[in-house]
Amino acid sequence: MPVADDFIRPVVMRDRGVRIEPMALSHEAGLRAAAADGELWKLRITSVPEPEQTRAYIDAALQMRADGNRLAFVVVDDATDAVLGSTSYHDIVPAIRRVEIGWTWYRRSVQRSHVNTTCKLLMMGHAFDTLHCAVVGWRTDNFNFASQKAIERLGARKDGVIRHHAVRRDGTVRDTVMYSMLAGEWPEAKAQLLYLLKRHAPA
Repeated sequence: MPVADDFIRPVVMRDRGVRIEPMALSHEAGLRAAAADGELWKLRITSVPEPEQTRAYIDAALQMRADGNRLAFVVVDDATDAVLGSTSYHDIVPAIRRVEIGWTWYRRSVQRSHVNTTCKLLMMGHAFDTLHCAVVGWRTDNFNFASQKAIERLGARKDGVIRHHAVRRDGTVRDTVMYSMLAGEWPEAKAQLLYLLKRHAPA
């Protein structure tokens, strides 16, 4: 079932100075600049495009959207329109009302800020409260310990590890750690995310 069908449609979400909007070719320069902030493509455990591969990265995301299995977004500073990173709904299964959140990365200068928590609150809220998903999933590299801790802080449960599952950018093969959150677990997770954002809000 294509993404554009009844289950999931392109949408713009915003909160706390952050805007999440569907990825488009017009974002090429912004994504290139965001990835250059920290040379994020050098990390073997991420999917951040190298500068010369940014257009191909967008083209691939748009093709996956057309195929119905991924809806890629660009994360933007709502005041300046500067691109901060990217995130996606992917592995979309309308029949069981399941999506995963992933392909997520942010420019180094906004890492450890409120941006990721805000984006997760928006993405999870849209999935559970608007799309009425039964479950939201995440997956990450077995060596991406920072990502695993971040997912666990959301309140997601570890489902297990798929061994020898996917090829990294350097040609090695990773194990994939799988997580999920059920709809009934969302209210408590939402309260925790709101608490974290309030605690870190500027005085």
